Amino acid sequence: MIPGHLFPQERARRDLDRLVITETMHERKKVMFMNADAVVCLPGGAGSLDEFFEVLTWRQIGLHDKPILLLDAGGYWRPLVALLDHVVAQGFAADSLGNFITVVADVPALEHALRDSLPQAAASSSATMRSI
Repeated sequence: MIPGHLFPQERARRDLDRLVITETMHERKKVMFMNADAVVCLPGGAGSLDEFFEVLTWRQIGLHDKPILLLDAGGYWRPLVALLDHVVAQGFAADSLGNFITVVADVPALEHALRDSLPQAAASSSATMRSI
C-alpha cells in the first residue's frame, strides 16, 4: 500500500499479487489496519512511530482490541517503552496502557506471540498475518 503522492518518489514493489494506491497517508494507515489481524511495529522512524501511536490510541479509547507488538530487535524500542512508562507514572495515561503492547526480542518470539494472540491464525494453515 502506498499513497499516490509517494508513488513517483518511492519504489513500489511490482512483484506483488496486489498493489493498493491510496489517496493519503491516513487512508493508507486505515486500509492497512482494517486488513490486519495484528499490528507489528518493526524498528523504524517517524512513520513507524506515527502508525504505532495511532493504533495505540485507538486501542486505548476502545476502537479495537487487536494485538500490538513491538519487535524490539537489539533493544531498539526500549526508550519508547520507557517513555510510555514515564507517561503512565506522570498520570497522563492509565496503568492499562502497557497492557495493550507486547514487546518481543526477536522474530521467533514474535511468531510465538502472534500464535498466542491469534488463536484462529494458529488453527488455520492458510492464515495470513499482516503488519504495519
